[in-house]
Amino acid sequence: MGTMTLAVLSLLPIATVAVFLVVLRWPASRAMPLSFVVAAVLALTVWQVPVVQVVAATINGLIVASTLLFIIFGAILLLNTLQESGAIKTIRQGFTSITPDRRVQVIIVAWLFGSFIEGSAGFGTPAAVAVPLLVGLGFPGMAAVMAGMIIQSTPVSFGAAGTPILVGVNTGLSADPAIAVYAAGIGYADWNDYLAFIGLRVATLHAIAGTFVPLILVSFMTRFFGKNRSFVEGLELWKFALFGAFAMTVPYYLAARFLGPEFPAFLGGLTGLAIVVVAARAGFLMPPSDKIWDFDTKDNWLPDWTGSVHPKDVTHHSGGMGMVMAWSPYALVAVLLLITRLRFLPFGRWLQTWTLSWSNIFDTDISASVQPLFLPGTIFIVASLAAWAMHQIPGRAYKESWSTSLRVTMAASMALVFTVPMVQVFLNTGGGAAGYERMPIALADGVAALTGSAWPIFATFIGGIGAAVAGSNTVSNMMFSEFQFGMGERIGVDPSWIVALQAVGGAAGNMICVHNVVAASAVVGLLGREGAVIRLTLAPFVYYALLPGAIGYAIVFYADKGILNAGTIIVALILGLAVYVIARYGRTPSETG
Repeated sequence: MGTMTLAVLSLLPIATVAVFLVVLRWPASRAMPLSFVVAAVLALTVWQVPVVQVVAATINGLIVASTLLFIIFGAILLLNTLQESGAIKTIRQGFTSITPDRRVQVIIVAWLFGSFIEGSAGFGTPAAVAVPLLVGLGFPGMAAVMAGMIIQSTPVSFGAAGTPILVGVNTGLSADPAIAVYAAGIGYADWNDYLAFIGLRVATLHAIAGTFVPLILVSFMTRFFGKNRSFVEGLELWKFALFGAFAMTVPYYLAARFLGPEFPAFLGGLTGLAIVVVAARAGFLMPPSDKIWDFDTKDNWLPDWTGSVHPKDVTHHSGGMGMVMAWSPYALVAVLLLITRLRFLPFGRWLQTWTLSWSNIFDTDISASVQPLFLPGTIFIVASLAAWAMHQIPGRAYKESWSTSLRVTMAASMALVFTVPMVQVFLNTGGGAAGYERMPIALADGVAALTGSAWPIFATFIGGIGAAVAGSNTVSNMMFSEFQFGMGERIGVDPSWIVALQAVGGAAGNMICVHNVVAASAVVGLLGREGAVIRLTLAPFVYYALLPGAIGYAIVFYADKGILNAGTIIVALILGLAVYVIARYGRTPSETG
């Protein structure tokens, strides 16, 4: 069977999701079973994978889905606990004391706090933390989910203390000993130094693309969830949005340059959070008091904006709750995530010693393992129990938090028990009797055959599709890093840059990842509207994949094609459009006279 035919067939499970979930607006609980069937039928009939391998992949998917549901449950439980204690009310008042402007709040909570949590934990944890916090502050559920997905870009390549680079890229490239020889030949005899070298290139591309993420975030929020449905109301905050971007990306880049892949997202988010909160309190670049932006009254919200989770103004303390006490559970989450993820500390290794594993399921090459104590869900539950004690929540109210959280989590299970198994079947289609490459590689081969020397522009999209399907930048890097390196050699350019483009695209793919959207939606009780969320995040994904791809093309072909090449033209068009839009629409009415 030809390369292009295999590529088209490999695309069918993804196309099924796109058509039924995004275009026809089916809920994930209906679209994903259909996608699973398509993947399984292709695996059995075209790739001729043994039935036992499809079953083993499905079981592995169900195990992974159970870990996601556990994380979802923990996140919902923490939110419900803090609502019952009145902590969310205090936190909301605290943000209002900085500014009631929702545009500023979403930059602080989603972009900066979310980046910090991504750097600490990764694997979709920011959505489980930042999204319910935004809902608790009074954001529509869908606006909160959209925000949580859009920021799953810049910090992701260095999430969980650099796991997508140190595990994903490392595993992908180390499979070929010739790559280590190449690294030594360019001065990186130490393999870890070569990974840091790639990581710096990844950080460079992210720092450039991330410049406009906060502005895209606020503009999309005002356009799709504002009273006037206006991009302009978001663009008016361009100075503060760019300030918020640089407050994160500058220390982010410096951490990659001087400290390595473990720290960019963590230190970038934390430093940016400190800088921006202090600046906002001081009124730096803040909107004037008569230009504060807020959502319309809830009576005018569209029905599909909100889910079953609603903010409560509950308090069991006559004098209210102090800010430090209200934030203490989130601080506990951040500290526990940090100390258990940093590799030079022993706590993570201790928690990982209890591992539930099933090796070689049904005598296949597929294995599954779970480390319950190491999962973020366990940390969320610990924080919830701590809040119950510290905030003195009555037993009946706390019991209700558990009951509500279990109900919402069960509602999410139908989508995830088909989404993740579909992914695992898609990934585990190698070794079939037909002798074809696995579906992801067959798809990439087809794209490569079409693009030729233009590959750098498309390398990010392959990484993004990998992450969107697999639900993980780390897994996408494992699948495609060696392939991307080989493509760089095939078209005669620096392969390290092509691997860096893979990692950046893999980060961007989290914005449109189905099971990430399902998980984030479940946390705020917004199940069944996953396609609507992906429609909102698709344009940011295209921007985030296209700009770094064009920059990569311009860099690798600069010596051969000069400064004026396809990459620089695309970059100039994107930046020129951004400058024009900001200059044309980014002025407040007072500035326009």
